[in-house]
Order: sequence, then structure tokens, then C-alpha cells
Amino acid sequence: MTNPTPSRKSGSGLETVEPIGKRVLIRKDEDKKRTKSGIHLPDKIEIPTLTGRVVAVSAQVERDENYPIERYDRVLFNPKQAIPVDFEGDNRLYVVPVEDVVAVFRRDGEGA
Repeated sequence: MTNPTPSRKSGSGLETVEPIGKRVLIRKDEDKKRTKSGIHLPDKIEIPTLTGRVVAVSAQVERDENYPIERYDRVLFNPKQAIPVDFEGDNRLYVVPVEDVVAVFRRDGEGA
């Protein structure tokens, strides 16, 4: 299991989130408040973001060669089955089935 994400303290220790099964933990990128052309959007209007960084990978996904996903990868994901983790006020952590990770962003020369 790749390092789980720590969260706020609870009693005697640090609480962590460890995805199990074929799941990953993703910190969703901030929703955009500005368009690509630079137009600033009002507070109530945001462009939903479906990208984020992988914070933790379950042991099952880590061992499976069919899923070249690693901790810190930037990914595109389908949020339909994503489960929010209520550790943060802004709720940007999500447990996502690995099948809903539809792309991994890589630079030339990188690869799994």
C-alpha cells in the first residue's frame, strides 16, 4: 500500500485514509474561477474540474500491471462513483474506483 494520506488528529494518533479494493484516493484540483481566455467568473459560477492528484493507491491497484497509476500522478477521473472523504472543510479528497480514472497526465519521457 502506497503511503495513505494523513488527516487531522483524533485522540492518540493521526487518522489516515487507505483505499481498499480497486480504488485510489484523489485530491481534486480546485474548480476554475477563470476561463482560458482570462474572463473571471462570478463566485456562484465555476467550471467543474475532473482532474486531481493521486494521494494514495490501494495495494490491489499497486500490484496490478493493468493500472499504471502511482502516487502523485495527475489524473482525469469520472466523478460519478467518487466518494467524498469528509476530512477537510472544502471536501477535495475522494475515494475513486480505479475504473473511473480515465487518463493519467504524463510528460514526454515519463511512463509506467
